Amino acid sequence: MSTITTRDGTRIFYKDWGPKDARPIVFHHGWPLSADDWDNQMLFFHAQGYRVIAFDRRGHGRSDQTDTGNDMDTYASDTEDLVSALDLHDAIHIGHSTGGGVVARYVARAEPGRVSKAVLIGAVTPIMMRTESNPNGIPLEVFDGFRADLIENRAQFFLDIASGPFYGFNRGGAEVSEGLIQNWWRQGMEGGAKAQYDSIAAFSETDFTEDLKAISVPVLVMHGEDDQLVPIDETARKAVTLLQDGTLQTYEGLSHGLFATHPALINADLLAFIES
Repeated sequence: MSTITTRDGTRIFYKDWGPKDARPIVFHHGWPLSADDWDNQMLFFHAQGYRVIAFDRRGHGRSDQTDTGNDMDTYASDTEDLVSALDLHDAIHIGHSTGGGVVARYVARAEPGRVSKAVLIGAVTPIMMRTESNPNGIPLEVFDGFRADLIENRAQFFLDIASGPFYGFNRGGAEVSEGLIQNWWRQGMEGGAKAQYDSIAAFSETDFTEDLKAISVPVLVMHGEDDQLVPIDETARKAVTLLQDGTLQTYEGLSHGLFATHPALINADLLAFIES
């Protein structure tokens, strides 16, 4: 397996396909998944001649199951270490959900020339949890429930998410894919429970407002209008107003996992943005 070792000694697994002199696209997965969530996009953009890279965040997938460093600052630092090890320049960073938060924090701090564009898909930015400054956010009790369910029966909790709100399979008339459900569950169970537990605080409580304001490269914000996990009004619609060069693309009726349920649609819009 291909791995890099971060500054604190954590081994990070990554995939790196395509010519090394081609323009790189780096994919950042959501919680509690792995690089495998991007297989369709990796294959699509590799066929378009891009260098495509996806990695398992620490504590997830095939990377080390860390019990420390499961926070956004460290995730961004790990991304910096990967980018440095692979010597990536002029890259496009695409993040989904929690991975969108990682992209925002990394891109805001990236060395000049490392990043050319970014995409936030169903991202947790600018902040998920209800606070004094975010009164319409999701109550802490919801995330406490996530933590309790993960401790009680992680396998069942992950199955319930995948077969329900993540892909919108709990909606009337939904076309349910057992393959997507099982693949989501497989990825989740491959990761470490401690890291996944810690990451709930990372994706729900981190405030990315200043990160979004600091990003100067073009950013495409993509979000399903029927996202039941990361509500669009409190995330994407706010995030785009904080960006210096942001564009919002929304999708009527689509879920949190829109790039998996509708890859042809999302891939076409991603390609148009990247090549614009």
